[in-house]
Amino acid sequence: MSTSVSSSTPQAQGEGAAPAYTFIARTSEVEPDYALQVQVEGRPPLAVVCLEGEYFVMDDTCTHGDASMAEGEIVGCEIECPFHAGRFDIRTGAATVYPCTKALTVYPVKVEGDQVFAALDAGHCADDAA
Repeated sequence: MSTSVSSSTPQAQGEGAAPAYTFIARTSEVEPDYALQVQVEGRPPLAVVCLEGEYFVMDDTCTHGDASMAEGEIVGCEIECPFHAGRFDIRTGAATVYPCTKALTVYPVKVEGDQVFAALDAGHCADDAA
């Protein structure tokens, strides 16, 4: 399943260093334990997942091959690549099962009402952690 949103829908933020959040999806569009592919104008696809009522947004393209993670299976707190069965931790993006070795970028998320937002300019990759 996939959906598209315009990148011109960031939520207004006050002055300061707080990241701008972009609307990603409605909570009703994200089935628990399944990933939803989201196309945000001007960006590579994203995947949004709801695990135990918490929402996570990550890059949708596997770092090992050109597969959509939204087509992968959720196994516990991991998402499995549909191409070669490598896995990533949904919460951190870290590669957890070979042949995947490079982490996915994950984004800070907030939920307001029935809307999921992500700070797309504040993504981080577990591989970059010291």
